[in-house]
Amino acid sequence: MTSKTVKTLPPDLGVVRSTSRRHVSNDNPYSEAPFETTKYLPFSPNRFVSLTHARKFLDEFIHAYIHQHRHTEIGMHTPADVHYDLADPIDRGRGAALEAARRAHPERFRASSHERPKTLDRGPAACVNQPPADELQLAA
Repeated sequence: MTSKTVKTLPPDLGVVRSTSRRHVSNDNPYSEAPFETTKYLPFSPNRFVSLTHARKFLDEFIHAYIHQHRHTEIGMHTPADVHYDLADPIDRGRGAALEAARRAHPERFRASSHERPKTLDRGPAACVNQPPADELQLAA
């Protein structure tokens, strides 16, 4: 008897193999991103002394990751900004500040370019749980 390798079996079963679909909230990169960030934090403990210690660290980390950590893939916004539809007003404020800086100090900018920095570009939002409309209004 012979068997197939794990790599060749899924296509035969009709399963599409993917590890990096952009803008799909439940795909591998979205689920692994917080874990990678945790792993490379300078203050991440090598070991937890207790279950309580681990829970406390992760509670604080997840709160900071969602509400304070700015992500390059979503235009230097926090996930909470994007989730609660606060990113557009923030982008308008950033644009106004950038234009004011260009007028005040034109020598710091290319004369031919009035484009936004590419770092501030963001694709369409991908949500695991889209908040209800009344929750969005409260956040704004």
